Amino acid sequence: MSMNDFAQRDSFWDRVRALLQRTPAGRSSAFAAIGRQAAQTGPLEEELRRAWSIAAERQIGLCVMAVEIDCFTDYLAAYGRDAAEDCLETLDQAIGAVLGRPEFRCLRVGQSGFVLVLPDLPLRTARGLAGKIMAAVRHEGLVNKESHAGVVTVGAGLAVIDPVAGFDYSVLDAARHAVRKAQRHGLSRLDAIDLNTAEERQSKAA
Repeated sequence: MSMNDFAQRDSFWDRVRALLQRTPAGRSSAFAAIGRQAAQTGPLEEELRRAWSIAAERQIGLCVMAVEIDCFTDYLAAYGRDAAEDCLETLDQAIGAVLGRPEFRCLRVGQSGFVLVLPDLPLRTARGLAGKIMAAVRHEGLVNKESHAGVVTVGAGLAVIDPVAGFDYSVLDAARHAVRKAQRHGLSRLDAIDLNTAEERQSKAA
């Protein structure tokens, strides 16, 4: 891990620790500041807002999963945009087939991945779902000679939170942070952040 990676990690957890020390009212405002860089428009924002509102009203958790194709830059350079689009369409169908619950949503985001919005899904169960998604992607057998696996694989990042009044993007930002961390460790890797106990998790990792 480079010095820049350490600095980014420390900065992220400093913001999380400061957030957790606030009152519930201040927590909502602080979450918004953390997640500002992840702000989106269109269907993803609408889906996140909908799920956040429902979770806050019902006092249930909200899980967000970021899924990214491993070695995508190399794949795109080797196979081209058309093949990449076909690959993403196939993965969209493969992911949708294993979601299992009608309230779960999978949305394509950016050039190489997806964001899954998963209300009322505990972290342990979400880890199992991520494993099923990774297995389903490998089962498709999409050739990727630029990868050590020989086929297209994906990494995943999970973030869970108990929403409070006042929507923000912190859970999305955390999921993206987690998938970047996972992919630094290899292919088909998973990392997770529980924003409800993030301070404790960081303390144990230190």
